[in-house]
Amino acid sequence: MEEPKLSPFKLTPSRIILLIFGVLVLLIGISTAMGGLNSYQELKGASAAAQNGESVEPASTPTP
Repeated sequence: MEEPKLSPFKLTPSRIILLIFGVLVLLIGISTAMGGLNSYQELKGASAAAQNGESVEPASTPTP
């Protein structure tokens, strides 16, 4: 007897792992496009300085 052919849309363990990796890459790409870890660190520093009443200069962006 022959086994029935596997549907191209059936979720197998290997396809689930590939989907998880794809979502992970997508999340990394989105977070990088939104500024990544550096922007988070600058925001944290600015928040701490604002709570202490200090003034903080904005980070300089390189001009092309």
